[in-house]
Amino acid sequence: MSKITVVGAGKYGSTTVQRLAGADLADEVVMIDIVEGLPQGLALDMNQSRSVERYRTKVIGTNDYVDTAGSDVVVITAGLPRKPGMSRMDLLEVNAKIVKDVTEQIATASPDAVLVIVTNPLDHMTTLAAEVSGFAKARVMGQAGNLDTARFTHFIAERTGADILEVEALTLGSHGATMVPIPSQCWVAGKPLTEVLDAQEIEELVERTRNGGAEIVSLLKTGSAYYAPSAAAAKMVRAVLKDSNEQMPVCAWTGGEYGISDVYLGVPAKVGAGGVTAITELDLTDDELMELRAAAAAVQEKVEELHSLDV
Repeated sequence: MSKITVVGAGKYGSTTVQRLAGADLADEVVMIDIVEGLPQGLALDMNQSRSVERYRTKVIGTNDYVDTAGSDVVVITAGLPRKPGMSRMDLLEVNAKIVKDVTEQIATASPDAVLVIVTNPLDHMTTLAAEVSGFAKARVMGQAGNLDTARFTHFIAERTGADILEVEALTLGSHGATMVPIPSQCWVAGKPLTEVLDAQEIEELVERTRNGGAEIVSLLKTGSAYYAPSAAAAKMVRAVLKDSNEQMPVCAWTGGEYGISDVYLGVPAKVGAGGVTAITELDLTDDELMELRAAAAAVQEKVEELHSLDV
């Protein structure tokens, strides 16, 4: 068994902790937050559900990074969520300071951990965590593709009336405006999506997927999504701890795949004990490949902006 830490006891963080504890993946899941009493209270509540839900993993609530020492996987959710009308890039400076501080402390306490970053703007916070930690790039990855793919899958199933478990979808690229849904790699009950829906219908679903997070934010008025995001993050942690090498879309460091290098970007990757164990090159259409490269260029431009900040 092993040890997991989740940084941040907000709705995203605490729901991720609940999913991971209930899956019995580790001896303990540590939930750390700067708010005194919050992670401790949530941990106590969760631990009292173990006999009902029939799992053994214990949740530790804390405000002290000493308690996170020796973690195998660390999920960083800390940071401000988006508010209505706020773009992911509006969050850049404030969340960069938070992620830098958190990563420094995690790197000291758990120098062998795999980091899963979920703080927005995702691609840039993943880049920052890798630079600050000094970890091998493969051990630092961002959660976005799993979430965006889950949203795309839902919209496809909803539009077609298909069983959602018979829908396969894929999104790559950046988490945000330059997200790249990949219709050529989508299937509905074994049939290519392009044979089930026409081009206009697919484009409508693609656009809704790109705006999936903003749609939820606008409906909630306060706060942002956390059920689907936490499920997506937990899937990545499970792949690391089980060393499954399961293929999934994650924000990973590129090394020439798809003609893209030296940037964190959403790509299909195998995830195992060392984090990203390989990036898979799928047969994309010319348009999809062009969009993916454009997304990489957009991320790189904003990374330069990140480097110009005094954090």
